[in-house]
Amino acid sequence: MTQDLSGKVAFVTGGTGGLGRAIATVLNARGARIVVADLPIRRAEIDAVAAGLDGAFGVGCDVREPATIQRAVADAANRLGSVDMMICNAGLNIRKPALEVREQDWDAVVDVNLRGVFFSAQAGAAQMVRQGGGGKIVSIASIMGLVASPRSAAYCASKGGVVNLTRALAVEWAEHGIQVNAVAPTYARTPLTEGIFQDQSVVDSILERTPSKQLATPESIAEAVAFLASPAADQITGVTLPVDGGWTAW
Repeated sequence: MTQDLSGKVAFVTGGTGGLGRAIATVLNARGARIVVADLPIRRAEIDAVAAGLDGAFGVGCDVREPATIQRAVADAANRLGSVDMMICNAGLNIRKPALEVREQDWDAVVDVNLRGVFFSAQAGAAQMVRQGGGGKIVSIASIMGLVASPRSAAYCASKGGVVNLTRALAVEWAEHGIQVNAVAPTYARTPLTEGIFQDQSVVDSILERTPSKQLATPESIAEAVAFLASPAADQITGVTLPVDGGWTAW
């Protein structure tokens, strides 16, 4: 089966971040037209990312507001003819000891990482059902949705939720020809993780914990997303694919 995505349209949330840009770039290189979606306050960054891709355009929307993501997906489909791939990439983390996590910290992380993923996936799936012909939904989970990490209770909970949400949606939407999968990356250098990479002792500990002794890159994660979004993965659904150099295989 091919990984050619020519003629397909991919809607990428969190499209201005390091991982979002990499995903958009890789999918575009495979032939997909890209809708770069991010917060309206990031309009200049949205337009800059879209300008660097072939046939792409940008939209401002907030995954925490279901109505805005629904409108953005519908507008993208009207403009480009379809939305065939929904990449639920928007996410954040607030690192604190669990005893210091405040209600607003918990809500901020879960609101984007889990609630936002669900309503993004729902908007994409609704459009795919209207179109007929199925589609692909790929969410960004994390190895911390499969194993634990200190100082990240809300993040671990939200990403664990994405893992099981992926299974639930895959089962429910299979009748519509929609495959729902997730990618669970290890640490990669992005704006979200820059603080970690400034501490060499932390980087060394990550490498020590990783059997391959290699960190992921945004591009390696994007390649996994592209595979799951392609016809080559038509028989794969409900799966969370770790991109972690063996971290979760211990």
